Amino acid sequence: MLATRVIPSLLLKGSGLVKTTKFKNPVYIGDPINAIKIFNTKEVDELVLLDITASKEGRGPAFETIRNITNECFMPLSYGGGIRSIDDIRAILKAGIEKIVVNHAAIADPGLIKKAASEFGSQAIIVSIDVKKSLWGGYQVYSSSGAKVWEKDPVRWARMAEGLGAGEIYLTAVDNEGTMKGYDLELIQSVSSAVRIPVIASGGAATIEDFRMAKSQGGASAVAAGAMFVFQGPHRAVLITYPPRDALERAFG
Repeated sequence: MLATRVIPSLLLKGSGLVKTTKFKNPVYIGDPINAIKIFNTKEVDELVLLDITASKEGRGPAFETIRNITNECFMPLSYGGGIRSIDDIRAILKAGIEKIVVNHAAIADPGLIKKAASEFGSQAIIVSIDVKKSLWGGYQVYSSSGAKVWEKDPVRWARMAEGLGAGEIYLTAVDNEGTMKGYDLELIQSVSSAVRIPVIASGGAATIEDFRMAKSQGGASAVAAGAMFVFQGPHRAVLITYPPRDALERAFG
């Protein structure tokens, strides 16, 4: 495994994979099983799968889809989307998922983090924090694929999540997501420096240099990317890929 994890982030909408820009305008990428099979051959250490419509539609996780995917996935897989209870978490982990990603449910009921960490261990619990810049220049926390705003500061929320037992923070800059214009290093640094648990930086990566900067300047423990791994060229043609391992090792060496 690489010293700094480089994690493809796959977005599930219905039965297909999509890619969004700033959490909007989903573009169909393809069948999730086909994508998983490609990543199986790319020496990818870890994947994250996020159902982007589950919470917004008020439904639970798509368990049949999860089981179909885990049956084909040969690497650790994290899942988020529609998780509302300990029973949901238990069923997801039983289906073969290694870590669960909670966002809306964790904000609405922070006690869920503590209960989940107590029963399943902090290593299995990732709290996802989606952040947008406000009109006055600060940061605000959002959920439900950016549809709901919360009166929460991301740094304070990350600290609270850590205190409740979260094992990792999955931090997404919504304004950068899908743009391939680089990470929000200021946001990453502010959260990474405030907690002791790993912070996964997400939103905006286009190059391996972006990964390196998220680690060296932002203090991220791991990096996630979506568009970089599914689009190629100026016209964003769909092509699933992953950087050569030696190139990643050099970047983080």
